[in-house]
Order: sequence, then structure tokens, then C-alpha cells
Amino acid sequence: MLWIRVFLGVQALTLAGFGLAYFIWPEAMANLSGMLLMQSAAVTDVRAYYGGLQLGLAAWLGLALLRPRLLEATCMLLVLLYGALALARIGGLWLDGGAQQTFNLTALLFEAVSAALAFLCLRQVEAQA
Repeated sequence: MLWIRVFLGVQALTLAGFGLAYFIWPEAMANLSGMLLMQSAAVTDVRAYYGGLQLGLAAWLGLALLRPRLLEATCMLLVLLYGALALARIGGLWLDGGAQQTFNLTALLFEAVSAALAFLCLRQVEAQA
């Protein structure tokens, strides 16, 4: 179970870091993937969705580390979340000709590995229940 806690802790820190970065520096973070934020509404949207959503998920992961009864639901959430992100990114890369999209290929690798590790966590948590 220790490796599950380490995995969730690393995920929480990663998501909190990215969430804070998107909230504090939305233009710079959006620019990493080539997005231009042309209106103040777009900046607010990036702060809320990319920043707030990741910070909220990081908080949930932290809560799950403190309350073991939440581990199964948390692992299931990560499998679904990262799996959906990876599938949507694959679809986007295919539709948008993404062979040279270094940012998206790197993000896809992170999402696919995270989904696979979350699935392994889920299997172990279910086996111990």
C-alpha cells in the first residue's frame, strides 16, 4: 500500500503545482501548448478550469491520503480522468495531425502512464478490500 500512497502523493503535488501555475500565470502556461488568451474572459477561464480543477483534484487526493476509505474511489476517479484525457488527446492528435506536437505527446505519455498506474492501484485496493 505504500507505493499507492506515494503515487497519490506525487499526483497531488504535480496537480497542485500545475494548478497553481495555471492560476498565477495563465498566459505563460497556456502559451506552452500554443494557446493565445485574447480576452480577459479567456484568462479567467484558464485560471478557473486549468487552475481550479487541478487544485481541487489535488485537494481530493490529499484528503484520500488522510482517509483510507476514499482510496478506492480516488483510484477509480484517476483511472477515468486520465483515461479520458489520454483518449481525447489521442483523438485530437489524430484529427489535428499531431505527430510534431511535442507538448501533447508529452502530456499523452504522462496521462497514459498515470491511468495505468491508477488502474494498478485500483486493482490492489480492491484486492485488499
